[in-house]
Amino acid sequence: MPFDLINHKRFNRILNILYFYFMKEYEESFSYIQSPVGTIQIGSANGFINKIHFRDEESPENILPDPVHQQCTLQLKEYFAEQRKTFDFPMAQEGTDFRQKVWSELLNIPFGDTISYLELSKRIGDVKAIRAVGSANGKNNIAVAVPCHRVIGSGNKLTGYAGGLWRKDWLLQHELRLSGVKEGMLF
Repeated sequence: MPFDLINHKRFNRILNILYFYFMKEYEESFSYIQSPVGTIQIGSANGFINKIHFRDEESPENILPDPVHQQCTLQLKEYFAEQRKTFDFPMAQEGTDFRQKVWSELLNIPFGDTISYLELSKRIGDVKAIRAVGSANGKNNIAVAVPCHRVIGSGNKLTGYAGGLWRKDWLLQHELRLSGVKEGMLF
């Protein structure tokens, strides 16, 4: 792994800890953007993106002038336009140490690749924690940028996704296309 990517992840982890331990009082703000998989709600607090959620109901595009919303929106639009594979806007989400560990490991899954829940539990050092890993993966609030969609069931089965399995399938096929893998080769 490149050195600056490791430092970036460590820096984000430190920011995340500071954010949630010392800034409990915060005001959330939201933007909405349109994507090929529907409306996306982007939430932030104290200069960090803390939510990227898919919405089933249509909402008009509304992007806040806040710099973190602008940066996140631009990067998501680049991702959907096949011009971006990684995200580097400031992000943080509240969760237990275990969830933070799982979410941090999600960032190590390469673009266009998938791993099983079992493999994810092995990567965090506890093969018996497979159910807890699945639960933590499902509690991820920063869809796409923290790529929980890259975790699939054993036997390459497409399982569970808060945004709906059709969106998970779309995101994985999108990434496969950009990685030069033929569609449908994943599962």
